[in-house]
Amino acid sequence: MVPTLSQQLAELQQLNTPQLRSRFASLFGEQTPANNRAWLIKRIAWRLQSLVEGSLSERARQRAAELANDADLRLNPPVPRRPAPQARERSVVDNESPARDRRLPPPGTILARPYKDQVVQVQVLEQGFAYQGQIYKSLSAIAKVITGSHCNGFWFFRLTRQGDQ
Repeated sequence: MVPTLSQQLAELQQLNTPQLRSRFASLFGEQTPANNRAWLIKRIAWRLQSLVEGSLSERARQRAAELANDADLRLNPPVPRRPAPQARERSVVDNESPARDRRLPPPGTILARPYKDQVVQVQVLEQGFAYQGQIYKSLSAIAKVITGSHCNGFWFFRLTRQGDQ
């Protein structure tokens, strides 16, 4: 007695990956490099259903061929990725300072922004920012002090694009 489609699909769930690969090879007539169990089950189930209930209609095949003719095909294989460069060793004293964010104006600039009926003024320093006599490492820290909740400092002081002040 030939098992029904639903029985065959239920049996797929009981198979392990090597058995699924073997079943794939018998149904498709070629080996697969895939080891993804869920993918194998889906492909085999599709093939079983196609064999039992019929494949695509001729109209659907023609439409698929039309779409394939219009598709942009890759003419060259993708370039393989290069291995990441080795990180250079850091000496105990590193005189290099991190790159300054391009959105920041030069040190000494006063950023002014109206907020709740007052004008907030922050001075840009070489390393950090001065606000009400205290030094802060970031504009976000100052925005949090002012608003009482976390806020992106560049957004708060309207420095979202390079050169905006």
